[in-house]
Amino acid sequence: MLVRLLINAIALWFTAWLIDGVHLSGNLLEIAIVAVVFGVVNTFIKPVVLLLSLPMLLLTLGLFTFVVNAAMLALVASLTLGLTIDGIGSALLGSIVVSIASFVLSAFKD
Repeated sequence: MLVRLLINAIALWFTAWLIDGVHLSGNLLEIAIVAVVFGVVNTFIKPVVLLLSLPMLLLTLGLFTFVVNAAMLALVASLTLGLTIDGIGSALLGSIVVSIASFVLSAFKD
């Protein structure tokens, strides 16, 4: 669990470094809080949203998942003080970068 928290924190930090519209606080405690909230949102809220958006996911052949991921990242930004997102485009790009970075970092975990 601690490793997953660290992966989320690194992925969020990398996203904030790479995408101009995503800003992450420099405080390590706030970054850890953002990573915890991000993990909780992805664990509990995202599956419900994916289930409710199943018709749209089927209609778009899964591409709507990018929108759901962006919405989850925007939700985390609205729930925490350590993460701010300038707009929906930044949220969409940020969610893609977070997903790729988390995938790559998780590959090194095993």
